[in-house]
Parts: sequence; C-alpha cells; structure tokens
Amino acid sequence: MTDLHPVRRALLSVSDKAGLVEFATALSGRGVELISTGGTAATLRESGLAVTDVAEVTGFPEMMDGRVKTLHPAVHGGLLALRSDEGHLNAAAEHGIEMIDLLVVNLYPFEASVASGDDHDATIECIDIGGPAMIRSAAKNHRFVSVVVDAADYQDVLDELQAQDGRTSLDFRRRLALTALSRTAAYDAAISAWMTDVLGEKAPRRRVFAGTLAQRLRYGENPHQAAAFYKDGSEVPGIATAVRHQGGELSYNNINDADAAFRLVAEFDPADGPAAAIIKHANPCGVARGASCEEAFGRAFDCDRTSAFGGIVAFNGTLDGDAARAIAGMFAEVVIAPGTTDEAKEILAAKSNLRLLTTGGLPGPGRLGSPGDCDCGAASGR
Repeated sequence: MTDLHPVRRALLSVSDKAGLVEFATALSGRGVELISTGGTAATLRESGLAVTDVAEVTGFPEMMDGRVKTLHPAVHGGLLALRSDEGHLNAAAEHGIEMIDLLVVNLYPFEASVASGDDHDATIECIDIGGPAMIRSAAKNHRFVSVVVDAADYQDVLDELQAQDGRTSLDFRRRLALTALSRTAAYDAAISAWMTDVLGEKAPRRRVFAGTLAQRLRYGENPHQAAAFYKDGSEVPGIATAVRHQGGELSYNNINDADAAFRLVAEFDPADGPAAAIIKHANPCGVARGASCEEAFGRAFDCDRTSAFGGIVAFNGTLDGDAARAIAGMFAEVVIAPGTTDEAKEILAAKSNLRLLTTGGLPGPGRLGSPGDCDCGAASGR
C-alpha cells in the first residue's frame, strides 16, 4: 500500500492570517475543498474563495463567544478516521462524516497576551481549546492527515503537493506532525508557566519548559557533541535577545560563557558604578568595579590575565571608547553590554573576529528570564 495520500478537503482556522489567502488560493486552485471558521472564513470569502463554514459541517453554530465551534465528531471524526479501517469508514458513512485531509491551524496568541501585560480575563480568553484538540487529532492520524501550524510551512506543503501530484508522503506528514505536537507542547508550557506565576508557586508539582530553535550550533562543549540553541520567548535582556553587531555566529561555549558573564555583571547595580566580568570556559577569570568601564575592565583583567585570553567580557553599562581601546589590547571572543557608543563600535570593528553584542538593558539582580524567573539545568538519571 502506498504511503501517498491525496489532499481533497482542508480545514483552515488561523489566528495569524499572514500568507493565508495566498495559501488557500493555491489549495483551491488544486481543487481542494475549503472549510473554515469565523474570521478565517470571512477573510477567505473577501478574497473571492469558496469556503464552507464549519457550522455547516457540524450542524451547530459557533457559540459562547466562539469558545465552542470545532469540538464536534464531524470535525474530529474527519481528522481521526483511519482510511485503511473498514469499521472507521463505515462509522463515518453512517454518521455523515466526511474526511479532512489537511488541517491548517495556528493558535490564539496566548504568549503575546502575556507579554503585552493583558489582564487575567483577557489572557484566559487567549487559551485556545479547539485548536490544540484538532492539531492533536490530525497529528495522531498523520498516517493519513497533514497538519500545518506554522505559516512558514505553507510553501513546503504546496511544493509537496506539486511534487506528489496532489498527495503528501508519510515522511512529510510525520515531519509536520512533529512540528505540530511540539507547538502544542510549547503552548501548554506557556500556559502552565503563566498559571505558576499567577499562583506564586515556586515549586509546582510539574514544571514544563519549551523553546523555539534559534540556531543550530556546529557542536557542543566538545567537537563530538551535537548542540542547538533555543529561545523560550521571554524578552528579558540577555544573550538570547542580544543584537550581534559584528563577528561570526556564537558557538555553544560562546553562548554559555557570555550568558554567565552577563548574569554576573547584572548582579551589580549600574547606579553603584560600572562593573566588568571576564569568563573563559565557564570559569570566572575576574570581576571588578571601577570608576569607569575602562577601570572596571582593567581591574577584572588584572585578576588573571593568562586565563582571560580568549574569554568573554561583559559590562553592566554602556561600553565606551576608552574601554573598547583597552579590550582591543587583548584577545577576546565576545564582548556583551547593555549598549555601546559609536566610538566603541568603530574601535572594535578593527577586530573582525570579535563578536560584539548589545542587549538593550540588564535583566536585573536575580532575574534570569526563565519561566517563573527560575534557573534550570539538567542532571543525570531520572
């Protein structure tokens, strides 16, 4: 039996409508029937596309301010039915359930609601229920159903349909399912973290962490180890949100050391004066205060000039020209600071291999940026 399955019927229900019309137009052009909900259906109709309301499929109107619209056997049966199982197909026929071959859903913007400081009730309304349920149904049945949760994958779906004559392969559907299940896991992690903060829990029974791939790293701490860098979506100033002004991509060790150095200097309030820290391979080579960034750096450097070679330098304030000239006299891999003057950037630009990062601020003493402002790490065992 072939693992290729045709896409004849698609359900689209998206919060972020970027690229939606173009994608749906291409699907319609291939003869795919479009089903949709609320605002998504309205957007498609405004663009001249024929679309069936999900309410026509379920026989029930959207209700309770949109809280209930797709939680229905006509939807989930169409997603979950095994096309190779005669019993499933007979049950679907008996109850008038038609198959859904492609699900396109992106979720209510819960993370954005939290980040914007919405009040409790508004944030609650951004907890998507029907979306994750449909995503999980489609992903579970990836033997037959394709599920798309990111607009970035729209073109890949169209390319697959073109290459496979209107069908998708099992390997392609598996990859989409992985992305989909990872998205719902991250979504639930964000909701759990928010509830943890709302309740002020320091050690909930279960704590969940999630991240989005930011960079594939060449290797880990050592060349034989694989590594990747993920961001959790928080906007706390730090290595994950820093702007790189020059130099190549950061390595695993660069990221770890720059993070450690920046966290260290963040413990020193800029109101009490400049502070600098130098870290090399997770070891502090020096940390000091001074009357100026230059003096703070010089004192930190004097703690252990040998170990500081090839290290990471962090400041708790704006990097100025005098400090940059001092740094130019040593070999540093990374310099990270809340900000930098144009003069400092010009001076360090001569050292093309040095990575210069600015964060736009400090996380503040004790504020680490992880969910619930906690620091987490892995330990061996279970």
